[in-house]
Amino acid sequence: MLPLPALIALQFLTRLPVSLPGMPAPEQVGRSLLWYPAVGVLIGALLLGLHVVLGMTLPLLQAAILLAVWVGLSGGLHLDGLADTADAWVGGYGDRERTLAIMKDPRSGPIAVVLLVLVLLLKFAALVVLLEQGAWAGLLLAPWLGRSVLPLLLMTTPYVRAGGLGAALSEHLPRERLPWVLATHGLAMLLLSWSAVLALLAAALVFWLLRRAFLARLGGTTGDTAGALLELVECAVLLVLALF
Repeated sequence: MLPLPALIALQFLTRLPVSLPGMPAPEQVGRSLLWYPAVGVLIGALLLGLHVVLGMTLPLLQAAILLAVWVGLSGGLHLDGLADTADAWVGGYGDRERTLAIMKDPRSGPIAVVLLVLVLLLKFAALVVLLEQGAWAGLLLAPWLGRSVLPLLLMTTPYVRAGGLGAALSEHLPRERLPWVLATHGLAMLLLSWSAVLALLAAALVFWLLRRAFLARLGGTTGDTAGALLELVECAVLLVLALF
């Protein structure tokens, strides 16, 4: 039986059939961040398993299936955050309060749609290239790094929207243990050799650029910007591995 924080992380980050024994305490919610990278490993392992099952399926079709399952495993949660962030960033005109207000609007404008199409298209194209090259490491590294940067963002960046799960995560995250967990996962990634080095560099660059933008515009992060970060880190990792 998995510990409660692990179940919380699975329930929030995936659409896998996970049931909690009751309403978790805020401290348990915060400790769930320790399990975010492990959830990324699980998603990557499921994608690798599907890749094996698909066998000799043509790369174009296999990439489409893998990407569809990848989105389905998270229920499009992080794509929603990317869409809301895109709309707010353009429509906010540099104003903090206007940007935050637009993020709360559930409707998606043309900017959000365009960005979602571009990100998914880039992911698909990169997957095709990686599958043609037999470079399977990206299927593991992209979701692994994408879910590793979320606790890093919350640990290093103020959470600017009161209430909700994000506020509980930020307030109760285990600041002493989390750096060790992230460092352990980072070292484990290096077992995948040169691909992991490229992936880590790409993720670090996207993290630094987006965190700086979040601080400049909002003074911190929100759940939507965290989702945007995850999606763009995944995309950057796939692109770098496909290009180099």
